[in-house]
Amino acid sequence: MLLEGNSAKSPRPRRTAADRVRMALAELHGGHGEVLTHTEKAWASITFAGTRHSLKLVFAGADAVATGEVFVAELPEHEFAIPGQIVADAAIHEVEHRLLPEPRLVVQCELLLLEES
Repeated sequence: MLLEGNSAKSPRPRRTAADRVRMALAELHGGHGEVLTHTEKAWASITFAGTRHSLKLVFAGADAVATGEVFVAELPEHEFAIPGQIVADAAIHEVEHRLLPEPRLVVQCELLLLEES
C-alpha cells in the first residue's frame, strides 16, 4: 500500500551496449537511417574483452540517401563517445544503392567495442 506523498518509481531500464551503439550511430546519421538488423557477439583477446556489433541500416528517400553516403564515408574514422566502451574498429562491409521505386541505400557495418577497464 502506498501512502500519500510516497510514489513508487519503477526503475528505468539500463541501456545496454547495443542500445548505446544504435544511439551513437543515430547521432552520426542524424536519424535518417533505420536499423533493419543488429546482432551482437562476445569478443575477447588475451588482453581485451568486448563485443562485435553488426548492423544493417536503410536510408530511404533522396535526402536520407545523401546522408547515408556521408555516413558511409565518415564511419570508419568517426570518434565515438560511448560510456564504458572504446570503439576499436568501425567498418563498412557492404553498400547497396537502389533508385527505383525510390532512392534507397542499404548499409552493412560492423563495430568492435572494447570494455574500458
